[in-house]
Amino acid sequence: MSKQQKQNHDHAHKHNTPTIDNEVISQHLEALLTPAIFAQQKYYKQLGLRDRVLNLSLMVAAVLTLLWRQVPSAQELNRLLAREGLLWCSVQKIAQQSLSERLLVFPAELFERVFKDLLPKLQLNWQQRTQRPLPVSVKCALVNFERIWIADGSTLEALFRKLKSLEDLPVGQLAGKICTVIDLVTRLPVEVWFHTNPSASDINFELPLLNLLTAKTLILLDRGFYHFQFFQQLINQDVHFIGSPEWLVISLSYERG
Repeated sequence: MSKQQKQNHDHAHKHNTPTIDNEVISQHLEALLTPAIFAQQKYYKQLGLRDRVLNLSLMVAAVLTLLWRQVPSAQELNRLLAREGLLWCSVQKIAQQSLSERLLVFPAELFERVFKDLLPKLQLNWQQRTQRPLPVSVKCALVNFERIWIADGSTLEALFRKLKSLEDLPVGQLAGKICTVIDLVTRLPVEVWFHTNPSASDINFELPLLNLLTAKTLILLDRGFYHFQFFQQLINQDVHFIGSPEWLVISLSYERG
């Protein structure tokens, strides 16, 4: 009997139509993102990008709509733009090819800069919350540490290849690898790094992580960061860490030799 081929559930369960819009959420996103987008206009022009129809504001709205409303394709995204607009962007008719090409070549660093400009506002909003008390374990840890962070490396899944420009790529080609540092207290990202090689080890992110960490930080690491020299460097920087349970098994096996 032949083995049943494994399915990627994200690929199998297709969304034929976007989820419905929510006016309250749309207004909240506009209020949050408009100042951050405006702050990047100068840098946008320094990159030599023209302030045409598919500008920074519209591209941020387009990508955010893709994620938030689970738009199934760039074609459907273009239909949304022509039919009802995208978030704070009014209705516009744009050639499908123009939008698809723009999504491929638009500088990713602009999205990163908008996001990082937005983080202080999100952190301030979190500090003003009073209805979500911290767990007792986190409160106890904050007595001895100024920050509690989590570092995790993840391999990005295979590309969908829905655009014509991606049709020639090998089936199942992974999209790369990212490492994310998250503040356990606020649950907000602190930093995100990307590596084009999906097979890259987490140790490739050790140097930027060491440059980011400061004294009196407790960092929770996944098992990919198993490197004794790295541990010593953390100790030298007065950084405390908690690792994966697998570390103990590996360490005991190493000692028994």
